[in-house]
Amino acid sequence: MAVAGCDLQSEPESGRAEPAARDCPAKTFEPGKFIPLPAGSYVKGADPLYPEERPSMRLRVEGFAIQAHEVTNDQFAAFVEATGYVTEAERAATSDDPRAGSAVFTRDAKGMNGRWVLRKGATWRAPEGTGSSIDGKGRHPVVHVTLADARAYANWAGGRLPSEEEWEYAASSGLPDPANRFSGAVDDKGVPRANHWQGVFPIRDEGKDGFSGTAPASCFPADRNGVHDLIGNVWEWTDSPADDAHMIIKGGSWLCAANFCARYRPAARQPQENDFSSNHIGFRIIRDVAAPAPGTAR
Repeated sequence: MAVAGCDLQSEPESGRAEPAARDCPAKTFEPGKFIPLPAGSYVKGADPLYPEERPSMRLRVEGFAIQAHEVTNDQFAAFVEATGYVTEAERAATSDDPRAGSAVFTRDAKGMNGRWVLRKGATWRAPEGTGSSIDGKGRHPVVHVTLADARAYANWAGGRLPSEEEWEYAASSGLPDPANRFSGAVDDKGVPRANHWQGVFPIRDEGKDGFSGTAPASCFPADRNGVHDLIGNVWEWTDSPADDAHMIIKGGSWLCAANFCARYRPAARQPQENDFSSNHIGFRIIRDVAAPAPGTAR
């Protein structure tokens, strides 16, 4: 398993950094809200930075409705309560296989010098591993979900995962400044518009955006379409394959930094193993519904 260029190691749990303070008003969060997007075209792979983002091409996408925020812990908990579903990470937690586990990005007791570890017992209910919990984090995006887990939720919720093209169309059309592909992450003055890493990765996260981990859904301003957190916070599964064993994830996460990956852009794409889960990958769903006339979705 590979995680955005970092090496995974099996290791006991270590110190964890607490997120910095930021106010996330309840009024900015509308649970389960969907935003209708009209059919249209966009440039896939616009302003590519990495080879896998090429070639750039104009594509047309049919209209759909996209959930305005990532699937949250509360939403996923409702799914589990209704169906009894057990995630792949939860099954790994009870496995006798010493290689079983889910990926956790962890830091020392001072919140610095981060690295990836494969942690048995890390699940959506216990994002940092055994002893951690999601108490008080019902609004945070669910993590430690594989492609199969995300698909199961989407089917239960009456939706589906977006294709890479649908996801990128939504993110591109919603950019605050369409001419600046980084505008979903920072404004013209460099102030964060999304939850990502400020500082030198993986040494120190300065937390200028108010977080050093996941942020509650819809804490940051919506884009021009009214959609939150397509950029940053957590990578999002799509239903587009990179090859037989990998699917494309999009959007970057709270771990994306200017010095490391700069994948907090609509064009950025990452192949990820289908059965992989971590504390920086989540998802959102879309629905096939009639969309409004062009110009009314914003």
